[in-house]
Amino acid sequence: MGSTSAESHGTEGVGRRDLIRRSAALGLISVPTMSFLSACASSGGGDSGDKAKAGKKTAKNPLAVNDTAGMEFVLFDGGFGKEYAEDAVEIYEKNFPEAQVKFAATQKIQSTLQPRFNQGTPPDLIDNSGAEQMDMGVLVGKSQLTDLTPLLDAPSYDDPDTKVRDTLRPGIVEMGQFDGEKVWILYYAYTVYGVWYSQKALDSLDEQYPETWDQMLAVCAKAKKKGMAGWTYAGKYPYYLPFSLYPMIGKVGGREVLDAIDNLEPGAWKHPAVKACFDAYYELYKKGYVLKGTPGLDHIQSQTAWAEGKALFIPNGSWVENESANVIPEDFDLAVSAPTGLDSSDKLPFGTIWASGGEPFIVPAKAKNAAGGMEQLRIMLSEASSKNFTGKVKSLTAFDGGTDGISLTPGLKSGVAALDKAGENVVNPRLQDWYVQLQKEKIGVSGLGEMMAGRLTPAEAVKKIQGFADEAAKDDSIKHYKHQ
Repeated sequence: MGSTSAESHGTEGVGRRDLIRRSAALGLISVPTMSFLSACASSGGGDSGDKAKAGKKTAKNPLAVNDTAGMEFVLFDGGFGKEYAEDAVEIYEKNFPEAQVKFAATQKIQSTLQPRFNQGTPPDLIDNSGAEQMDMGVLVGKSQLTDLTPLLDAPSYDDPDTKVRDTLRPGIVEMGQFDGEKVWILYYAYTVYGVWYSQKALDSLDEQYPETWDQMLAVCAKAKKKGMAGWTYAGKYPYYLPFSLYPMIGKVGGREVLDAIDNLEPGAWKHPAVKACFDAYYELYKKGYVLKGTPGLDHIQSQTAWAEGKALFIPNGSWVENESANVIPEDFDLAVSAPTGLDSSDKLPFGTIWASGGEPFIVPAKAKNAAGGMEQLRIMLSEASSKNFTGKVKSLTAFDGGTDGISLTPGLKSGVAALDKAGENVVNPRLQDWYVQLQKEKIGVSGLGEMMAGRLTPAEAVKKIQGFADEAAKDDSIKHYKHQ
């Protein structure tokens, strides 16, 4: 979800206990109030009647921003703070000195902006994040947002010969799409999911990160002999398990298996790759390689036990470095790896990882100065603004680069290395964006959580989860999405 709230992860822009509420990435559908749902339903998109006239299109102004029109920007005031956005606003003001820019930051996005959407007077750019995030599905479904394709096809801020879309990290464009080619959302932060560990602890075992499951079991056995569990996880919120399990399924069976699962295709969960990966994780439980009591731990408790050296591995996202900063020892040498696979028969190479965007920026359909809102995003997607963000909040951005010359923290440095190793082998499962309840409560808690607690066998878990997916596919009250 947002970058901070009662349910958010410090600097990585993803909700803690309800990370699955994130819509379109890696967090961002919160549960909206009925008043917002009905309000959106009654106030479709369209012109507000007083939109700013287009300006002159030039090499320095490719979006034809009216250089005298006002521009309003509302930011979610969360763990990322507001300084990075204020710095980017200063650049906009320098480029358009005659334009009056109104900038505001709030934690109450929905309650602040819902009335303005109803009235047809929304801001030009919104960071729609946090506990009061507006429901993305409703906004898209009711034509409340501007298609950001003109921004993506515009020349990048740094290089007129390179389009903005070609400067973005893998999956960012696709995450902003719900149906078809139009892009409704630009996710600015970038999160790396995987298996997190202490390099120091792994070195103490005289081991390297395991690339095959037999190697994983051997490392866990060695750790157990030294009094350390192989794994722990957020047992109360077992939808953290997919951060390593889903990309493992994609590695073993190919990304088409994940796509079929996202598409709610009949029998998708019965693919042999799914059962094989469930069997592998269940083996951790059966062999006693999971920290005792893990099913009763929340995310903070499991991360604390892991940081204290009680467990070697934990599935998580890159916010964990900031969220656990007060318990991670200085010499911990935090690292992340793509998930371990089964063996050499896997469809995708070792290094296949889940990474995706967070912190969703939108331009309302009724914005008076949509071009100005998109231009502000174009500025933020420059190398300088990206470096500024990363240096200040220790998070990557959607800009593919922007880390040269910055002193990276151990976890961030490891995340960058993992992305480099992955190359094109980055997956982005969409269940948690498209089907919140299915992913969080049913697959996560009732399926994977029960299996890892030993109350379901892998075969039973597959059958149960397939049933949940079939129910969702037949539910006409749910809007269904498919990979294009």
